[in-house]
Amino acid sequence: MAAHQEKKLAEERKHQNMQNDTKTSQGQWGRAWEVDWFSLASILFLLVFAPLIVYYFIMSCAQYQCSLTDPLLDLLKGDKHLSDIWNRTPRLTYRAAGIYSLWVAFQVVLYVSIPDFCHKFLPGYVGGVQEGAVTPAGVVNKYEINGLQAWIITHVLWFANASCFHFFSPTIIFDNWIPLLWCANILGYTVSTFAMIKGYFFPTNAKDCKFTGNFFYDYMMGIEFNPRIGKWFDFKLFFNGRPGIVAWTLINLSFAAKQQELYGEVTNSMILVNVLQGIYVLDFFWNEAWYLKTIDICHDHFGWYLGWGDCVWLPYLYTLQGLYLVYYPVQLCTAHAVGVLMLGLLGYYIFRMTNHQKDLFRRTNGNCRIWGKKPEYIECSYMSVDGTKYYSKLMTSGFWGWARHFNYTGDLMGSLAYCLACGFEHILPYFYIIYMTILLTHRCIRDEHRCSSKYGKDWKHYTAAVPYRLLPGIF
Repeated sequence: MAAHQEKKLAEERKHQNMQNDTKTSQGQWGRAWEVDWFSLASILFLLVFAPLIVYYFIMSCAQYQCSLTDPLLDLLKGDKHLSDIWNRTPRLTYRAAGIYSLWVAFQVVLYVSIPDFCHKFLPGYVGGVQEGAVTPAGVVNKYEINGLQAWIITHVLWFANASCFHFFSPTIIFDNWIPLLWCANILGYTVSTFAMIKGYFFPTNAKDCKFTGNFFYDYMMGIEFNPRIGKWFDFKLFFNGRPGIVAWTLINLSFAAKQQELYGEVTNSMILVNVLQGIYVLDFFWNEAWYLKTIDICHDHFGWYLGWGDCVWLPYLYTLQGLYLVYYPVQLCTAHAVGVLMLGLLGYYIFRMTNHQKDLFRRTNGNCRIWGKKPEYIECSYMSVDGTKYYSKLMTSGFWGWARHFNYTGDLMGSLAYCLACGFEHILPYFYIIYMTILLTHRCIRDEHRCSSKYGKDWKHYTAAVPYRLLPGIF
């Protein structure tokens, strides 16, 4: 009898421990389960002011020659009222709605209907059906990686139209820039709202959902981890990569075409912005399979933060340098232009090689050579929701021995180069480096908090081996 009771108590303790482990493991992934007051205040601030910030920047270029202070001074002095600024703002047009609808529909068709063929003839490119990282519920999703193909098809058609067919002007994006902003907002809010409803009523995987009970937080940060329609349409992969990032280079090309139309030339600063940002976009699509292992796919849930952000924030604020150069066609001296180019290329090299080292280390499970030596690492373990134990290796050599997020350092160098290409007349084009510094620093902290919860004492060993986050010896 006593033995039976002891066995029963042991089973109960084991069951309780499994529940605790599950709860702990769930807290290691994605966004929070509970919302503190600071997080809620930040969420409300972004929901209210992020759309206004985008409008303010675009309006400042259209009405105040890219000055960020003149609109405020006019309002404070009483020279103008909000209604005056609003009345001068172009409204949503049927033409813009048609352009945007065709654009999104075209990208959906390229994403869903045309399997990747680039990996069959491009050496080193990884495309086609690829597996993502394991989700909190222990699911491994499959993705059709065809972003590079979509980018190539889109740009071939763009250049064919510009040089041969002339169905529309290359300046079409700039000419409809603000009406297209309203279209992007409509899509951003629509997809974010749909994703929230879907998370409540018909989630793709209920075990990968998170509910805080706070409407605003759940709406912004998302409920579902990987919302999907059908087998292949993945909301996160589509909206992270298309339509915003495919459009990024087209937007810059349209700005360059407008500069040519207005001034009869394209300045070296505009060429630098197109080239450096084009390299970044091409790198994204060349390494789209690697992107499946990044924080956006592996940890973020899909809500307004990603849905609206990818539709509006990314295409409108990441292209501010090109937009600024339409209004201020800066021609850089040779030394300045070469310096910007070198900084941008060095930043890209650090960004790419750091990520390459990590990818090579993961693919070979550490059986590779980094800088001519076998890489050093710390082995860690973690648990998924179903109680399965997994193991990871955190590299402590190569660029990853210099800082825990040295890829972000390279990214920031490239971001600064885009801004420096615009000269020093206005602060507006420098918003990008300010924003990216805040974003990537926050990502460092957010990612490390998550890793600390996920890996426990193993993470402490790792941070002791690699003590700096971004700048070796400083931070």
